[in-house]
Amino acid sequence: MPSAFVLINTEIGAEAEVLKALKNVEGIAEAYAVYGVYDIIAKVTAESMDKLKEIVTWHVRRLDKVRSTLTMIVVEESS
Repeated sequence: MPSAFVLINTEIGAEAEVLKALKNVEGIAEAYAVYGVYDIIAKVTAESMDKLKEIVTWHVRRLDKVRSTLTMIVVEESS
């Protein structure tokens, strides 16, 4: 099952609002507000790579108050 981590920058002060909105996006397995260069990190899982790309492009990146994202597709998971 393809998965990716998406690092998200939000508009200033919108972290909680974006985090709440992410919880309603299909395919978001986990999401956390973090300190550092990015404001939120989210784990996305999907049944195919095409579906994964769709979730990130059309659902995560288009959320209101998301300024930018960096997507890291998982190549290998530890067991």
